Amino acid sequence: MNFYRTMRLMLSSAAFFSLAGSAFALDGTDLLNKINAAYAAQGGTIAAENIDIDGTTVTLKNVTLKPTGGESLPIGEITLSGVEEDEDGGYYIEEAAFPDINKTQDGVTVTAQELTLGGISVPATAGGDTLDTMMLYETAHTGPLKVVKDGAEVFSLLQTDMNLTLREDESGFDFDGAFKSMKADLSKAEDAQSKDAIEKLALQHVQGDITMKGAWELAPGTIDISEFAFDFTNIGKLNLGFKISGYTMAFMKSMQDAMKESEANPNKEQSQQALGLAMLGLMQQLSFEAAQVRFEDASITKRALDYAGSQQNMSGKQMADSLKAMTPIMLAQLNIPELQNAVSAAVNTFLDDPKSLTVKAAPEKPVPFPTIVGAAMGAPNTLPQVLGVKVSAND
Repeated sequence: MNFYRTMRLMLSSAAFFSLAGSAFALDGTDLLNKINAAYAAQGGTIAAENIDIDGTTVTLKNVTLKPTGGESLPIGEITLSGVEEDEDGGYYIEEAAFPDINKTQDGVTVTAQELTLGGISVPATAGGDTLDTMMLYETAHTGPLKVVKDGAEVFSLLQTDMNLTLREDESGFDFDGAFKSMKADLSKAEDAQSKDAIEKLALQHVQGDITMKGAWELAPGTIDISEFAFDFTNIGKLNLGFKISGYTMAFMKSMQDAMKESEANPNKEQSQQALGLAMLGLMQQLSFEAAQVRFEDASITKRALDYAGSQQNMSGKQMADSLKAMTPIMLAQLNIPELQNAVSAAVNTFLDDPKSLTVKAAPEKPVPFPTIVGAAMGAPNTLPQVLGVKVSAND
């Protein structure tokens, strides 16, 4: 998933204050037009054959979504409840409820239920670089999701929730999310080699959760993902985190404008080249502040060593000893003496008693992205020092 799309999705899901409602009857067409004006930044258009209004409930009938440059996607009926128009001409929607999904193609059926967004604010005038020109929502929820192939359930998800909260001083947002009780059935893998690996690693039935926590500080454009964790039973927990600055609303607006200009260019090769150059220019505004990758073992390491060893006609213990011996040799080729000893020590500690392995990057002060690119191209062995990289185990 590329970074700017992932961040655009998260930032477009931020919380906003509910505004006082108007005493006049709702104008469904005006509401849809303003939703479309705001949604245009996402690269699509929403159409409805009919709009019914009953008090503060607006029902969009036979809705279709047309992504820019793509084909229309039928959605069905969307119910907007608790709709209020504010004094500036924008709208607040207490909840948007979407129809259940039940699609079958090539023997695969996907179903999803309870799809809702909550606390949506629709701007009176969209397309600016301030909060009051963005379409924002406070919560997103989906209920049970299932994927069935040839009559057998191969994937399921109990529910997902995303919550976003605007700080009292409006200086930024805090957000968290969870994908709860994910289950995947890998036991029916058809490839013999894959099936053997899955059985030896005891991965026939995978179950776990994905959680996320973070914040966005508007003025400096600091995005801090403190947790992006994949926690799976009898496997382990992988937690990713990073912190960058410079991702301001003006930066985001410039990025959206560049993408719109690219999509409008009929010469796709030329448009992609222009977009790439534009993104390189924009990246110069960003700075790296910190990152972390941490893995906490829950028995997968021993099984992985046993399996890898079996492929080389050796035991898991022998495979671990082999990896410990090879690590300093491989690191020596990278010419990073400051980090070589720390990495070797951490690998040895982890393989002897697999508990946790952590890689952190924390420079003394933010490092501009062009500096990182320059170091990577000119002197890659200096990157660990530039980024302040440290490695540890079982801490």
